[in-house]
Amino acid sequence: MHFRALLSSLLLFALPLFSQAAPRDCLVVGISDGDTLTARCGRIGAYERVKVRIAAIDAPEKAQPYGQRSRQALSSICFREQALITEIDTDRYGRTVADVSCNGEDAGSRMVADGWAWVYDYNRLATRRGGGLFKLQESARARRAGLWADPRPTPPWEWRKEQREELREGQPHWGGSHWGRLF
Repeated sequence: MHFRALLSSLLLFALPLFSQAAPRDCLVVGISDGDTLTARCGRIGAYERVKVRIAAIDAPEKAQPYGQRSRQALSSICFREQALITEIDTDRYGRTVADVSCNGEDAGSRMVADGWAWVYDYNRLATRRGGGLFKLQESARARRAGLWADPRPTPPWEWRKEQREELREGQPHWGGSHWGRLF
């Protein structure tokens, strides 16, 4: 009986590892920012455009300091290249969250190693994978690579929060419509 409980526990722990979708071979046709790309997957006549958020990283937003440089860095790695995309999840915006490998190189690891993205440990994905991304991030920070040239760069999740707060402060408290400012 003890063996069955142990086996059940192991299967529950390992199930997410087996539930990942099979990798898809795609062509990267667009780069939105340093952690999001658009890929064309499938066969001639049956192509599907897929918006992909690279798993376990978060890059500066386009309007944020280093945002354009981060976008350019991902573009130099993946744009117009064949990519192996392994789906992990779907985010709240409907994007595919996936591991992305361009020309045999993990795009997320490269972005972190070159200092153009932070580790984003959503659902402890980076931690469960052994923490290698954190080591790459610390190395980039120590070398002052990419955005780490700034002594105190603002992580994108904090920057987005600041933007939301600034937007809220500029709107009336009674509903947020522009009509409230006219009367």
